[in-house]
Amino acid sequence: MSGDTKVASELSRELSLFQITMMGLGMMIGAGVFLGMGTSIGYAGPGGVVLTFALNGLVAIFTAMSYAELSSAIPRAGGAYNFARVGFGRGTSFVAGWMEWFASSVAGALYAVCFSTYILRFLTGLGFVNIPENWYSAAVRLLAITVAAVFLYINYRGASETGKIGAIMTLAQTLFLIFIAGLGVWTAIKDPERLANFEPFLNADNHGWGALLVTMGLTAVAFEGYEVIAQAGDETIDPRRNIPKAMLLSVLIVTLTYVGCAFATVVAVQAGPDLIVDGQVVAPWQWIGSHGGEGFGAAIERLMPRCGNVLVVLAVIFASTSALNATIYSATRASYALGRDRMLPPFFAAISNKTKTPWVALLFTGGIIAIVAGALDTMAVAASASVMFLLLFFLVNICVIRVRYRMGDELQYGFLMPFFPLFPILAIICQGALTVFLHEIGLAAIIIAPCWIIIGAIFYRVYSKSRATSSGDEIHVLEEEHVVVGDEYRVMVAVSNPDTALSLVASTHAICEAKKASVEVLHMVPVPDQVPLSDAHKYMSSGKEAITETMLYLAPSFQFGTTVRYCRN
Repeated sequence: MSGDTKVASELSRELSLFQITMMGLGMMIGAGVFLGMGTSIGYAGPGGVVLTFALNGLVAIFTAMSYAELSSAIPRAGGAYNFARVGFGRGTSFVAGWMEWFASSVAGALYAVCFSTYILRFLTGLGFVNIPENWYSAAVRLLAITVAAVFLYINYRGASETGKIGAIMTLAQTLFLIFIAGLGVWTAIKDPERLANFEPFLNADNHGWGALLVTMGLTAVAFEGYEVIAQAGDETIDPRRNIPKAMLLSVLIVTLTYVGCAFATVVAVQAGPDLIVDGQVVAPWQWIGSHGGEGFGAAIERLMPRCGNVLVVLAVIFASTSALNATIYSATRASYALGRDRMLPPFFAAISNKTKTPWVALLFTGGIIAIVAGALDTMAVAASASVMFLLLFFLVNICVIRVRYRMGDELQYGFLMPFFPLFPILAIICQGALTVFLHEIGLAAIIIAPCWIIIGAIFYRVYSKSRATSSGDEIHVLEEEHVVVGDEYRVMVAVSNPDTALSLVASTHAICEAKKASVEVLHMVPVPDQVPLSDAHKYMSSGKEAITETMLYLAPSFQFGTTVRYCRN
């Protein structure tokens, strides 16, 4: 398809506040709570796992406010991609969208593998399937790809279908986890001795409080669901009001749910001689941690001996599939936005006439998910997704500060965060620290993410830079002085530099005098691609001089207004 091919790009606007809130929850309450709980307890200790999810929720609230403010002012599909384009220009925005696409796709693969792992082990335990050990890993990955394909089709059916299916599954799995959290509290009240499981509060073998930075970084991917809400700007009813509400509600609900589940996991296991690891009797938290990614399931089986295993499997089904549904939606909208603005080939913005969904972007997103789910080490890629999201959120928090100070008067906000810029600054500091400490999980976490970014930067230089189109977000008013409206006729004069401005004066004067017209003088400031749009004022001196020359001749005789705007071309 040629670069100048016109592609239809109209999305349907039919998602409600409840649906987008559920989409955000569905992306957060996923594999993070199941795969990250046991690992976090083993690394940070019993109190450390509770603090891990509580502090991650606090950091998520900080960044969610940045997303809420920017999404209310720029309610379009693309999320961080659009924010970076307004704040820093095309190059940075492409990298943001490129990162967002990959991180969401990888998270989707993680959720698909989590689903298939728990389901196959449950069915194997019941004797329904018998898979040879050397084929087990391949069976897990094949089922993961199959499940991902099902939800790719659900997303293809349309935004309304995606929102309805996701809302139902998210509501069900949230109720499951709230029930587990409540049961944990009831167990502690009934048997206060279970609170002794929190001793020692932190795992001293892993640097005590410093271990929290590692476990927070590992589970950060479980708190990025509010990002998917920003992707729904083109499809949400009353986006300026509903998107900020949905972001803050989803983060608050998921944080309380995670903290409750972490508490329940710690008190679920009663101390006793049957807690053996490597031939030695250990504390409950050490026994849970020894199960790694399956620690949560092992603990809940002890909490509910008769039905714990079934309940955990049901929770995994709802949590993983709803998160998979939401991540596919988010990744698809990120790549769609890149195609819409010709950052990627324009066919990425192709919309199905039948379902009004970006089917080509959906197809390529499915390809990334299939490759990751079928070939790569899941936990290493999960850590890489966390790194990518942390870097992305780092950029968004910088964007909200830059946009508010440089362009706040030009945008229509539906939400403004309090105590600005305190919260984005705190988030930037926390996310930088978490990214640095994630290297302790493995080298893959700090190799895969930079490699993807480097590939994106090369692609932008080779393809995107010369083909990208100017969006509406790249044209803004620098200065404006309106003429008093009242004349029947108004004449617009476009001026570029003082040498040619005066050549327009004679004909303009004759027209205005004959028609008793007023004058509007317009100057467009072309900002080079490599320069941030916020520096446009540095390129407007010749245009302002041209306006002044024109005013000297026309302003004394006619009502006069001026407008200076900046753009990419």
